[in-house]
Amino acid sequence: MTPLKKLILLYLKGLAMGSADVVPGVSGGTIAFITGIYEPLLNAIKSINLEALNLLKRLWQKTEVVRTNKIPNSKFQIPNSKTQNSKLKTRTDGTFLVVLVAGIATSVLTSAKLITHLLSTYPIQVWSFFFGLIVVSSLIMLREIKKWNFGVFLPILSGIAAAYLITAATPSETPEASWFLFLAGAVAVCAMILPGISGSFILLLFGKYEYVLTAIKDFKIADLAIFGLGCLVGLLSFARAISWLFKKFHNTTVGLLSGFMIGSLNKVWPWKEIVHTYTNRHNEVVPLVEKNVLPAEYLKKTGQEPFFLQAMFFAVAGFLIVLIIDRLASYLKSD
Repeated sequence: MTPLKKLILLYLKGLAMGSADVVPGVSGGTIAFITGIYEPLLNAIKSINLEALNLLKRLWQKTEVVRTNKIPNSKFQIPNSKTQNSKLKTRTDGTFLVVLVAGIATSVLTSAKLITHLLSTYPIQVWSFFFGLIVVSSLIMLREIKKWNFGVFLPILSGIAAAYLITAATPSETPEASWFLFLAGAVAVCAMILPGISGSFILLLFGKYEYVLTAIKDFKIADLAIFGLGCLVGLLSFARAISWLFKKFHNTTVGLLSGFMIGSLNKVWPWKEIVHTYTNRHNEVVPLVEKNVLPAEYLKKTGQEPFFLQAMFFAVAGFLIVLIIDRLASYLKSD
């Protein structure tokens, strides 16, 4: 595969991750895992440290010298700039991160309205699609376990229990202070890179999901900067921990993450009965607590069509799409 095709494919993977991260209940980490870039992503994030940042700072300062003095690059050779640039590329997979983040950012900025519209208009069909996607993704992840024993089953069960408890928790009203927005970003981004744990749902639990979506739609720079800084701090800290766990305890870590994915199915179950509602900051009545029900019970309790056949179609579609992506990823690796 040519370098250009690899970059285009990576950008598309970023688009898929960004779309998933917008939805409460679906993790961008899940998309990263099934598209084969999860561990490379962790390693790329882990490579960002003080030394890399210092190299970037020195390159920036020397570039500024050229710009402010209006000296053409061809006539002004920056001492050791090529060496420092080479060191920076060696220490960080800059191209990988830039292209992937560009895809994620593009998707988040452009799909926020579309996905929220689809969820409000076709909730059963959309959640069914994600349900099928997560079921097959968890199976693919379990395939990565090299050796099965009790030490693997325990993390799987622990992951299932943890994800179920998180997704069953009730969203709460929280402060709108800057420090809390920073904290929400730091915690949510950790969930975003965990397969099965949705960063958007963590924001929902923190009472900041709608707040952040509104900031994105209205382009509130101050709020986005504070939230983004929290995400950056959380990401750089958490990626190192997960990368270390993958290296030292691969089977246990994969088991725990697959458990997270299985447990998260509680959140994406298509048929729900609204137990409690609350009025949001736009004076709209929205669900606060929901209970999973069977399709027939959904019809009986809500009086609404359960769209069972459509739900099965979209669940199977999600299942098959992940299988195709998995086969394609395997083919591209062997190419």
